[in-house]
Amino acid sequence: MSATPSSNVAASGTTAIQARFSQLQAQGRCALMPFLMAGDPDLATTAATLLALQEAGADLIELGIPYSDPLADGPVIQAAASRALAAGTTPGKVLDMLTGLRGQLTTPLVLFTYSNPLLNRGMDTFCREAAAAGAAGLVVPDLPLEEAERLSPIAAAEGLDLVLLVAPTTPSERMGRIAAASRGFTYLVSVTGVTGVRAAMELRVGGLVQQLKAMGPTPVAVGFGISGPEQARQVRDWGADGAIVGSALVKVMAAAASAAESVPAAAGAYLTGLRQALDS
Repeated sequence: MSATPSSNVAASGTTAIQARFSQLQAQGRCALMPFLMAGDPDLATTAATLLALQEAGADLIELGIPYSDPLADGPVIQAAASRALAAGTTPGKVLDMLTGLRGQLTTPLVLFTYSNPLLNRGMDTFCREAAAAGAAGLVVPDLPLEEAERLSPIAAAEGLDLVLLVAPTTPSERMGRIAAASRGFTYLVSVTGVTGVRAAMELRVGGLVQQLKAMGPTPVAVGFGISGPEQARQVRDWGADGAIVGSALVKVMAAAASAAESVPAAAGAYLTGLRQALDS
């Protein structure tokens, strides 16, 4: 695949992710970003679900590339990755699937992967191929900040935003470095530990949102633990620029697949409810 960075960057030099957040901020709206695992239960279903989520009001979409040792993922997303790997999903097949959606999927898409697959493929090669497939950004949760600072310009050369994560336990000085290095948005992890549905979110997240926003103009999106409309609205009311919903959506999709129901329809219906809650 040949790189086409110009398709990911507007004439003004603004990336697709930056442009979407600017649009939402002008409208006074909080971005809704669903996460799903590529290849769960198969890549054809993933392709249809991506389009269903776009139709249901997703502002950005985070797509996981399944990996055998997902350190940041809780049991729901680990199980989804295992199902996807068992179905034969590979990074190359994920990118081929995305390439087939070019022209249909216009919502900015962020690829979620781990450092081993990225380094095995080569930073330059992975970024070039991801951009050519239509991705707008990358999240690599286990990549050390020092390596992220090396990857960021490589990604930027292809029109990709490298999104970095901040945890509730991140020291203030390091938080400042992460906020300065993150592109597109900064991913604020709302809880200590792995991904998963939580009944309540930690109240100190509101203070962390404001702390991060004071460090610079990069938007802040909150993820890990958003399980329904109440948590999504809480994230919005804390002043975050985006709410990321992963495990709860993956559970809905898995239940639909187990019941032989339409996975894209179930995902779209779930997201519609979250969209209405965020906009209310």
